[in-house]
Amino acid sequence: MTDPLDWIDGALGDLEQAGLRRVIRNRDRPWSLGGMVDLSSNDYLGLARDPAMATATARGVRWGAGAGASRLVVGGSPIHVQLEQAIADWKRTEDAMVFSSGYMANLGAVQALVGRGDLVLSDALNHASIIDGCRLSGATVKVYAHRDTAGLVELLEAFHDPSRRTLIVTDGVFSMDGDTADMAALCEVAGRFGAMVMVDDAHGSGVIGPEGRGTAAAQGVADGVHVHMGTLSKAVGAGGGFVAGRADLIDYLRNRARSFVFDTAMPPAVAAAALRGVTIARSDERRRQAALDRAARLADGLGLPAPEACVVPLVVGEPDAAMAMAGALEDAGFLVVAIRPPSVPDGTARLRFTTNATLAPDTIDRVVAATRAALPPPLLAPSPKTDR
Repeated sequence: MTDPLDWIDGALGDLEQAGLRRVIRNRDRPWSLGGMVDLSSNDYLGLARDPAMATATARGVRWGAGAGASRLVVGGSPIHVQLEQAIADWKRTEDAMVFSSGYMANLGAVQALVGRGDLVLSDALNHASIIDGCRLSGATVKVYAHRDTAGLVELLEAFHDPSRRTLIVTDGVFSMDGDTADMAALCEVAGRFGAMVMVDDAHGSGVIGPEGRGTAAAQGVADGVHVHMGTLSKAVGAGGGFVAGRADLIDYLRNRARSFVFDTAMPPAVAAAALRGVTIARSDERRRQAALDRAARLADGLGLPAPEACVVPLVVGEPDAAMAMAGALEDAGFLVVAIRPPSVPDGTARLRFTTNATLAPDTIDRVVAATRAALPPPLLAPSPKTDR
């Protein structure tokens, strides 16, 4: 009898041949990566390893290790409500709702906001969770070139139907390139066409803007954004995702976002940690500035453009070259993951450095030296002459 899974070996071999086969890397003990310096996680403020977060998690366990059901059944707790109130206060919106992950937040929000006959305009470099949400919605999806406002307007002029819903959705900080959306321009265009604006600020919330409120707040146009999405697993240091906005919007999403309605609620202990993380992320300017300073120092040392958040990409080109550089850095004691297709377009494999508030300035200097030593000559930028 033919094995219906006999194609898998060949498919894995194809991935191996293309330099795209991945393996899971597990920590050998809490917050240890075999003694290597972590420049790959999204724990921008160092909160995931903070004792205050562990204490909050332990306190939340009294509500159970798991939620036991969806929020609309019996899976909620006072901690979930407190967390949502804290997020809404932080984002300066009327209400907020939490999901079990940021991926689920994007899937649920986009799918609920638009459907068949509606229109979605999505930036070409948006996160996979936005792309999947657009596909699941059944709406007409038009992709505009990265940060191309003129192209966005052309698409709206060609496909916008005033009788149907229209959604413009973008990352705030783009996770693989580290640049930011022009939120002011998007809000202005949306106003002209009567479109909704949604921003995925997974990599901006807690990092940029006043009180770490994110990309739109940093650009002074938070009131022009209708749907504020973010995660609780990056700068906040816990787990889960959220959507914040008007009270009626959140009420609607609680009833129509399938990844909320049919998903078991976030564990209470995780919600308790996230509540503590939001409080710290909002108030601790020192952590926020330290993380941003380290990113600026790293980019300067590598001759790269000044970063807008804590993501510093070094584009290498082909997967094998990126993997070789990552291996050289690992040998030097630094964990910098090589990002390869399909996470990034073909020919743009890269080292994706992320910085956090716990890194010392001299550690960044050592990373710079090791990276420059590993760079192939065509990619080697001139050494900066500025004193840091």
